[in-house]
Amino acid sequence: MRPVMVRLHRWLGVATALFLFVSGLTGAIIAWDHEIDAWLNPAFFHARTDGPALPPLELARRIEAADPRVEVTYMPLGVEPGHTAQMMVMSRTNPATNAPFEVAYNQIAVDPATGQVQAQRMWGAVSLARIDLMPFLYKLHYTLHLPFVGGIDVGTWLLGIVGILWFFDSGIALILSFPSVKAWRKSFAFRVKRGGYALTFDLHRSGGVWIWGLLLTMALTSISMNLSEPVVRPVVSAFSKLSPSFLDNPALVRAGPPGQPLATREEILQKAAQDAQRQNLTQPMGALYYAPMFKAYGVGFFAPGHDHGDMGLGNAWLYYNAQTGALAGSTIPGRGSAGDIFMQAQFPLHSGRIVGIGGRILVSAVGIAVAVLSITGLMIWIRKRAARRQSAAASSERAARGRSIAS
Repeated sequence: MRPVMVRLHRWLGVATALFLFVSGLTGAIIAWDHEIDAWLNPAFFHARTDGPALPPLELARRIEAADPRVEVTYMPLGVEPGHTAQMMVMSRTNPATNAPFEVAYNQIAVDPATGQVQAQRMWGAVSLARIDLMPFLYKLHYTLHLPFVGGIDVGTWLLGIVGILWFFDSGIALILSFPSVKAWRKSFAFRVKRGGYALTFDLHRSGGVWIWGLLLTMALTSISMNLSEPVVRPVVSAFSKLSPSFLDNPALVRAGPPGQPLATREEILQKAAQDAQRQNLTQPMGALYYAPMFKAYGVGFFAPGHDHGDMGLGNAWLYYNAQTGALAGSTIPGRGSAGDIFMQAQFPLHSGRIVGIGGRILVSAVGIAVAVLSITGLMIWIRKRAARRQSAAASSERAARGRSIAS
């Protein structure tokens, strides 16, 4: 049985090593994406004027009036003093061509006191320019910037499958790391003084043993991040009933009465304020999100600057059908079935934010460790492969000599 597991570990490790190396390093960096982005691009984060902020809906109106080609799809409802209001936009349809306008940006930084756009960029563009670097790395982390093919997000699926292989390989690796009860201490040791191959081997084996639980958690949450709808939710729902997700909630896309206009932003925010009281949500409304494809709104509840959720299970969101204006769903941390809470925990666990700054530091360290484990695994494989080839060549040579002598 052990030889079979050795082969499985070898080939699963080789198949996933380069992907995990990239994901590990990028994950270590993007744990601090806002901080690094602000350091690289101060104009995108720090407002030029110190005046009082305009109402958020007024800011959105000014942006859309200044460039009628775009529609604001994400807007903060509160801004930290001295900071810009960062908004997401998308192209409207050009009535002359019935195709989206060509717009070279999808994210903007607005001076909240004046409504002037300070900076703009295409979030997720394949670019190493300073303004694009952190979004580039963020998207590289979970898609590798691979394209959609036939409507399938190839990169997201590929890295999700890598996560599945990594999850099962982690179990195999733990078993292989303890060949016998008597030798268990060796599985935790690092032969630093010997250096060379011995240390490389220990970095791979013992390093993986010391942080095995963290590696398994990262593997599981990486599957949840990339393949939540097609894989994780169906599995979890077999054990615990789940509330409808944003993507599969029919109440969000239910059509309203014929001829009825879509609910406005103002109407949605009024409803959200009332619903927040009924739901006993204590945080202020922090952001308004509009998904044109679903004709649905989302209202997040968090203090300015805490859009990622800095502790616990993240931020609360209420979802609204834009055609009817009705509350159509919610994600409230700590509420729902056991399965709902499990799903709520996936991003906070993956990002480390579930325990605040300490968790993000730990995630960065684990990301570097994943890269090291990937490289040391490849080094071990290359060395053993060369040794096997030398052994096979030597055996062939001895066989040839034997045949020569016999003849």
